[in-house]
Amino acid sequence: MVHCSCVWFRKYGNFIDNLRLFAKGGSGGMGYPRLGGEGGKGGDVWVVAHNRMTLKQLKDKYPQKRFVAGEGANSRVNALKGSKGKDCEIPVPVGISVTDENGKIIGELNKEKDRILVAEGGLGGKLLTNFLPLKGQKRVIRLDLKLIADVGLVGFPNAGKSSLLSQVSHAKPAIADYAFTTLKPQLGKIMYDDFKQELELYKEELPTKPALLAVNKMDLPGAQDKYHVLMNQLQNPKDFLHLFEKNMIPERTMEFQHIIPISAITGEGIGELKNYIRKSLDEHANQEDDAYPKKQLLNLQISSTISYSEPPPKNCY
Repeated sequence: MVHCSCVWFRKYGNFIDNLRLFAKGGSGGMGYPRLGGEGGKGGDVWVVAHNRMTLKQLKDKYPQKRFVAGEGANSRVNALKGSKGKDCEIPVPVGISVTDENGKIIGELNKEKDRILVAEGGLGGKLLTNFLPLKGQKRVIRLDLKLIADVGLVGFPNAGKSSLLSQVSHAKPAIADYAFTTLKPQLGKIMYDDFKQELELYKEELPTKPALLAVNKMDLPGAQDKYHVLMNQLQNPKDFLHLFEKNMIPERTMEFQHIIPISAITGEGIGELKNYIRKSLDEHANQEDDAYPKKQLLNLQISSTISYSEPPPKNCY
């Protein structure tokens, strides 16, 4: 399937891609001045990645979105060293970026069981603190699901990108007959019979990616004639560059694997477009699979060359 969403706080059905939480480390325990006993340190708050977790599940399970760790134990006669407070873990999906309220990145969780400390517990009372405990760290954090994609829609304003997205996927973007209806990136998904997943993403390296051209609005009068003119221009692009201003001419012309006439209104060509998207993605994946062993072998050869060519290190004292 293929996805198309918003990188801001948006909810499409059961999908949430970011969440704002409050985290507080536990306070330390009281010290015991007469016997020099130290209170236990407050518990810490951790963000921990889990494969079967979603931000929607996290929000539903903890609607208050507050996570507070346990307090450290007080020092006492039969236990001069107080025990540490209980840590608090925030379960999140894999692929999360954690930032503070100022937008500074705290860290990322990219695989199962990755963890990040987001709020530290306070010190227990000891001689250094006059045996008084310290409070735990308070922090507002933001969890952002990193959306990584294979396919992106690029086109002029009012070209029908949102209409096409609503046709090929489950997305429901706002659609109206004026330019710049879509103010933020949209995420949708295309379902295939084998449930293979893909995502939609715009990148600066877009001109180097495999490209398909969907010629929309084929339902309009005169569309077929305009389509034939366009095909002639695309077959001989350099003959028509004089029609553009110099600052609009790209350094390299785009090459399209397939050109598909469609109508996002009537559905004409949509099935064919889906098939070509899938075929292009599969071909790209196969090329990456074929290139991986060669890359590994090259890395191994470079590593071996370096290890034999470098002089042995001297002993350090």
